[in-house]
Amino acid sequence: MNTGSDRGTHGSAADESMPEPTAAAASGAAAEGATQTPHVSKAPAFIKSNKSLHLSWQVGVFIVGLAVIAAGVAMLVLPGPGWVAIFAGLAIWATEFAWAHLVLRWTKRKVTEAAQKALDPKVRRRNIILTSVGLVIAGALIGFYLWKYGLVLPWNLKDQ
Repeated sequence: MNTGSDRGTHGSAADESMPEPTAAAASGAAAEGATQTPHVSKAPAFIKSNKSLHLSWQVGVFIVGLAVIAAGVAMLVLPGPGWVAIFAGLAIWATEFAWAHLVLRWTKRKVTEAAQKALDPKVRRRNIILTSVGLVIAGALIGFYLWKYGLVLPWNLKDQ
């Protein structure tokens, strides 16, 4: 792999014509490298030192994360903070698994983008208009039902 440090050894004109990287470009590359650090397990050092113990740790983290995510999925239809639990389970997985870390980072970026988009005045105005129209339609349907049947529950209706 050519790292650029052995420029003159190949002797080609293309290598010699390439400009040296500036200090600003080098510091920018270092900053990019700092944000793209490889994923490292958050397990304690004594667990990482033993391969079978580390594998058992990862299995345990996977099971705990899976249980939290399953509870979050159940809470999507039951009372409770379903999405919060799902993201918490993903964060648990991200402590050990690089793929979960990448998914969690992508999710955070998308949530931030959606929040910024929701703050856009045009989008807010559109959402307020759509909500208002939906409430007017729901009110009209409820009003029609009350006009037609009164305060009788639908399952208590007789042939009318």
